[in-house]
Amino acid sequence: MEIRHLRLIKAIVEEGSITKAIDKLHLTQSALSHQLKEAEYQLGTKIFLRTNKKLVLTKAGEKLYGISNEILDKISETELEIKQMVFGEYGEIRISTECFSSYHWLPSVLKQFHFVYPNIELKIVTEATQQPVQKLLDNVIDIGIVSDIIKDDRIKYLELFQDEMVMVVSENHYWADKKYVVAEDFINEHLIIHSLPMESVTIHQLVLAPAKVAPRKITPLPLTEASLEMIKADMGVMSMAKWALQPYLKNSPLKAVKISKNGLKRKHFIAIRQSKEYPDYFNHFIEFLQTEIHHQWNL
Repeated sequence: MEIRHLRLIKAIVEEGSITKAIDKLHLTQSALSHQLKEAEYQLGTKIFLRTNKKLVLTKAGEKLYGISNEILDKISETELEIKQMVFGEYGEIRISTECFSSYHWLPSVLKQFHFVYPNIELKIVTEATQQPVQKLLDNVIDIGIVSDIIKDDRIKYLELFQDEMVMVVSENHYWADKKYVVAEDFINEHLIIHSLPMESVTIHQLVLAPAKVAPRKITPLPLTEASLEMIKADMGVMSMAKWALQPYLKNSPLKAVKISKNGLKRKHFIAIRQSKEYPDYFNHFIEFLQTEIHHQWNL
C-alpha cells in the first residue's frame, strides 16, 4: 500500500463522509473511489462497509486506520526533523548596514529569503546603521553589511559584492559633459549627502579627504527622492551607487558622472563575529544573500 492510501483512509474516517474527504484531499469523487478500490485490492479485503449511507470501518479497516495514524504521524515528525536539520526551523537574524543605499536592495532580498525560510524572523535594525561593526560586537545585531573593513580579530568578513559610485548632476550642470570628476572639481560645489558624520560618506573618505578638499557647502538630506529633486533643479550634486541610480535616469534630466579616471569602486562585505557559533540557517542566509545579489545585478 502507498502513503496516499493511508491518507485516504484517515481522511474518510476523520472527516466522517466521502464528500468532506474529497474536499480535504482535493480529489474528485471518481479518483477517491478508484484509490479506495486500489487499497482494498492490495489488502485483499474490504476496508469500509456502507451502512445506512455511511462508511463504517471493518475489523481490517480499524487495524489499518490505527497503523495509518502511527505511520503518518511518524512521517510528519521526520519531515519536521529534516527541516530543522537543514534549515534551522525557527530562529532570528538581526541585520544592519553602514550605508543607507543598501536599504534599496536589502528589503526585497529579505522578503525572498523569508518566502523560502518562513520560520526565520529577519529584523532590520536601522538604529545600528553607520556603526554595524560596533553593534555587532555589542550583540545588538548578528550580521552587518559594510564597505569599510575595520581590522579586529573578533570580526570575520565575507565578500558580498562590488559596485561603483558615481556623481549625480543635472543635465544643465557643467559636469554633465565631463568624462569624470576629481577632488578639485568639488571646491565650488554644493554637496548633498545622506547623513553625517562626513567620515561615513564614501566620497569624503576615498576622494575628498585624501586630497584635503572641502566642498563649498554640504547639506545632509536623508530622503533620496528629495535630494534628486534638488539636483534636477541644479541646486547641488550627490554621490550615489550606480545600480541604485539607474531607475532614476530613465526619461530624467539627471546625469551620472564617473568619479576619477578609473572610477570609484567599493567592495561590500558581510561582517559576523569570529568566535560565535551561528546556527545553520545563518549560513543559508549568507549564501542566499550572495547568490541573490549576483543574480539580480548579473555580477
